Amino acid sequence: MKALLLNIGFGNVVVSDRVVAIVSPGSAPIKRLKEDAKEQGRLIDATYGRKTRAIVVTDSNHVILSAINPETAAIRMLGKKGSHENGESHEDDIEVTELDSTEVDE
Repeated sequence: MKALLLNIGFGNVVVSDRVVAIVSPGSAPIKRLKEDAKEQGRLIDATYGRKTRAIVVTDSNHVILSAINPETAAIRMLGKKGSHENGESHEDDIEVTELDSTEVDE
């Protein structure tokens, strides 16, 4: 079994199977979600001081801040997942990386 990793910017990756949503940070409910996660210790800031452009929500209720656009993250995730399901190989594509499940700590 292989784990697909989604590049969320600056060399940071997320296991794409764990992603529930990729949303814009502008709305009030998303701001509340971000604040709640911060208070509960579930917020991960992967922006490196840049403006937050996307918020990634995982199945473990972790909230990850990213400096890339939500559309870019979605294209990276869906484009790569779709090509693997169709049996295509893009070994030179570095946006999403495959690892054997033995290399991923769960």
